[in-house]
Amino acid sequence: MALGNLIKSWENIMRDDDGVNGTVQVLSQLVWMLFLKVYDLKEDTWELYEEDFESAIPENCRWRNWAKGKSQKDQMTGDELVNFVNNTLFPTLKDLTVTSQSSKRRTIVKEMMAESYNYMKDGVCIRKAVNLLDGIEFDNQEEHHSFNMIYETLLRGLQSAGRSGEFYTPRALTSFITEKVNPQLGYVTADFACGTGGFLIDAVEHLRKQVTKAEDNETIEKTVFGVEKKQFPYMLCTTNMLLHDVDYPQIMHGNSLSKNVRDYKESEKVDFVLMNPPYGGHEQDGIQVNFPSQLRSSETANLFMIEILYRLNQNGRCGVILPDGFLQNDDASLIRIKEKLFKECNVHTIIRLPGSCFAPYTPIATNLLFFDKTGETEGTWFYRFDLIKNQKFSMKKNPITREKLADLDSWWDDRKEIADETGNTWKAKYMPIKEIADNSFNLDFCGYPNEERVVLNPEETISQYCSARDKINSKMEEKLQQILDLLEV
Repeated sequence: MALGNLIKSWENIMRDDDGVNGTVQVLSQLVWMLFLKVYDLKEDTWELYEEDFESAIPENCRWRNWAKGKSQKDQMTGDELVNFVNNTLFPTLKDLTVTSQSSKRRTIVKEMMAESYNYMKDGVCIRKAVNLLDGIEFDNQEEHHSFNMIYETLLRGLQSAGRSGEFYTPRALTSFITEKVNPQLGYVTADFACGTGGFLIDAVEHLRKQVTKAEDNETIEKTVFGVEKKQFPYMLCTTNMLLHDVDYPQIMHGNSLSKNVRDYKESEKVDFVLMNPPYGGHEQDGIQVNFPSQLRSSETANLFMIEILYRLNQNGRCGVILPDGFLQNDDASLIRIKEKLFKECNVHTIIRLPGSCFAPYTPIATNLLFFDKTGETEGTWFYRFDLIKNQKFSMKKNPITREKLADLDSWWDDRKEIADETGNTWKAKYMPIKEIADNSFNLDFCGYPNEERVVLNPEETISQYCSARDKINSKMEEKLQQILDLLEV
């Protein structure tokens, strides 16, 4: 089953269960079942190749034993299944004993289940959900690459409910950035806000091309790591890494901004950073104090840029996606952040992207920044990625692909200034650092990418308005019902 169809079927099952209320709980149910299914698949491989293999999960809690059963007749369902999930599966996995001598796999299982919950009350619905997941062949390479569609699809619902700042980075962009930053085997590659792990997967695949001996694969697992603040993407990232044959994912569940940047030791620094940090967010005072007062900002993306500057090793390289606000904003602290960036690093390339790259999940225009920590910037290349006439990206209907980046790839390897037809503006331009500094580090060079605006006819406009209104009303009804349920307790 295609993963897109999986989501629709999954949501249909969830609607039949009185215990599941809202998109967040739908997502919660999916991620813990998905993890246990994928983990069981990995155990098949480990069992085959490891002579001393021992499952980190007690036998009765392994997916193959409770979810599958020896035959359809032996499969638990109804009250029996609800009772097992609530009173055996979750308590057992949440309370796994983990010591300094425990395997990393055991630790991963415990951490993954620690903040997971079963909201379903109907054992028949649980059985349907389990069977639906069990029918997916996750060892299919195509489904590996479409894995993040699970999170992306459900994220749509979260955002319509007013939760912003999270969205899946198109694979074309993660692949392009990874290729240009070019992580090297034996050096540390990190993403401090890794989401579902798109950059980390690309980094692993990039490094595997450099493997010459068996030990190199172990090196990759030890030197690629991520940090993710939110539970759902953290769980999906870990699962995603397992699917891509990373047996010991180095993923930390926490807020990378919660540590004072001045306290990082040399051993905590990294050589390559690949990131699409959350932006539009607001960090509390307790987080802001972890950064030097002259650089302090409430904007999440700005704080991540400071962290990168403090954690990137000398001669390290970085590729990061940032909003237009970083380029243009004349806030005093942001100007100082950019001064520090251009003083300590060679900001060699800035690529302006069309606003539709992340449509319809966010209208925020974004940019790709590439820099090396090799000393002060002497000058920066700016490139404006224009769309062809009547073209518009959409992550649902017309996603950006590597093929659509062909002109950018070509320009990257053979850089030259490109004037617009008027001759007064530029599609590609080299700017010396003096001109950048004289412009108060406002990096709005080459203007906005050309992009056709979609003008809907009146009928389509009214239809979209009604659809949006109905979704809002539905979410309001859900919230009101949740409040009423709480009052009844």
